[in-house]
Amino acid sequence: MPVSGRRLRLGMVGGGQGAFIGAVHRYAARLDDCYELVAGAFASTRERSLASAPALGVPEDRTYGSFAEMAAAEAARADGIQVVSIVTPNHLHYPAAKAFLEAGIHVICDKPLTTGLADANALANVVDQSGRVFVLTHNYTGYPMVRQARAMVEAGELGRIRTVQVEYAQDWLTTRLETEGQKQAEWRSDPVRSGPGGCIADIGTHAHNLARFVTGLEVEALCADLARFVEGRVLDDNVQVLLRFRGGARGALWASQVAPGNENALRLRVYGEKGGLAWSQENPNHLRFAPYGDAPRSITRGGPGAGPAAAHATRIPAGHPEGYLEGFATIYGDAAELIWASIEGREPEARARLAPTVRDGMRGVELIEAAVASSAAGAVWVDLPP
Repeated sequence: MPVSGRRLRLGMVGGGQGAFIGAVHRYAARLDDCYELVAGAFASTRERSLASAPALGVPEDRTYGSFAEMAAAEAARADGIQVVSIVTPNHLHYPAAKAFLEAGIHVICDKPLTTGLADANALANVVDQSGRVFVLTHNYTGYPMVRQARAMVEAGELGRIRTVQVEYAQDWLTTRLETEGQKQAEWRSDPVRSGPGGCIADIGTHAHNLARFVTGLEVEALCADLARFVEGRVLDDNVQVLLRFRGGARGALWASQVAPGNENALRLRVYGEKGGLAWSQENPNHLRFAPYGDAPRSITRGGPGAGPAAAHATRIPAGHPEGYLEGFATIYGDAAELIWASIEGREPEARARLAPTVRDGMRGVELIEAAVASSAAGAVWVDLPP
């Protein structure tokens, strides 16, 4: 993992008191000592933002009441932030990212990219015009054995891919938690802040991105059935999608937040002409490889059979659990290398190019809109943009 010996000046939008994901991003930014949090607009008002600042070590004069105020003020400072982390509800991703990119500040943003494809396309244009780094935190692509799986597919160890099965099951929304004062459930169930997709946007995009990352395949068309099982819920809480990939592979995606007994059960299985791979997020340090006609084997993080791609994302010896926070930290480490390369006018290390980009975010928004449209039309096949 990178040990830079220096830190990027980091700001944060969102992530104040009561926000789960903000703390996760701060842990990730600190794990490899690549960033120092120096400024923030942690809530929607300055008063609420100031309430969070002392515990985060951010001074009052660098605590802001809006992302627009923060972008302008920090861009004007000689010691202003070099990069901002955006950890707000979905509807603020586009305007916040746009403001900082146009102010010349690099951006790390939580997923999904935006609440609609028009904003996603517009943001991609802003990224291109700004010349700044934009990284989307699909953190599961930072897991060592996920990167090992990708490297094996790229090396042709599975042969031509035939089938991709991906699922992401949780149970935390089995009841109508959004009406009980639970902040995370409340905004995720609101189409104004979450966008047109519920479960498909929140965790379905993670499953889709994982499948794309490992296989290198793009979805050509899909047929989706989005359900709302909890009475009174506006957005989907269970998703079943048939997938057709460019090049002929077939697959399926199941995502659910109403599957009792599942905590964070993200799982991927990939089958090709020469063998298959299977990986589970809840047992992340092992990758099952089954060459056709030979005995299946388990490749472990840090153990025999794990190559350079896994080693880059590995911090501790085999047998010690490593997962969620470290996966996030890998993305933050890759982002730091991309940003330093941009600042220094050099090419970044090749491994950093695995960090999810604005284009990966666009693919996720395309999935959401196509799935919503397919389901609304009676689960018909819908083509995705080429």
